[in-house]
Amino acid sequence: MAYDLEEQEQLDEFKAWWKQNGKMVTSLLVAVLVGYAAFQGWHFYQNKQSVEASTQYQELLVVDEKDLKIIQAKSAMLMESFSGTPYAGRAALFAAKANYQANEVKSAKAQLDWAIKNAKETSVSALSSLQLANILAEEKDFEGALKLLNARHDAGFDGLFADLKGDVLVSLGKNVEAKEAYQQALTKLEPKGKFRALTQQKLESLG
Repeated sequence: MAYDLEEQEQLDEFKAWWKQNGKMVTSLLVAVLVGYAAFQGWHFYQNKQSVEASTQYQELLVVDEKDLKIIQAKSAMLMESFSGTPYAGRAALFAAKANYQANEVKSAKAQLDWAIKNAKETSVSALSSLQLANILAEEKDFEGALKLLNARHDAGFDGLFADLKGDVLVSLGKNVEAKEAYQQALTKLEPKGKFRALTQQKLESLG
């Protein structure tokens, strides 16, 4: 195929440029393609993990509460193999409840602590903190309970945290601080929610 003089000059310039920069361009192109493939692969893996975790979690939810060993095994598998998904934290919270009801308090506390530190959903982490703080208060570990209740948490649970904090402070005989906690709880709880009425009663009982 014949080229005119201008086209030949442009072709020669391109050949010279490619000779100098071709390897770099090819390397960059390969790097981009590899990166894209890796991203797509990771995205596929994450989706696959999420689907599998969801299936396992649904199976956990229908286990009879009396089958504690099965609950423990299924929740442990989710926590170990699918910790990057939201279902791991939910499983830990679910198992903690079952363990607590079966008087396996040590296991319940361990699972709640795991959920607090590892749950991908702030709501699950907050609920775990509330439940663990309540257990610690029952065990008279009031300082440990207060440490949890004063820690950073999902703001949507501020009312419940303040209410439980008031309960702990009452147990410590710190009624003035307890009243402040209950008052704070009342500003955060739903106006027509069932917890608000209980909190109001607690506050009024302190005079």
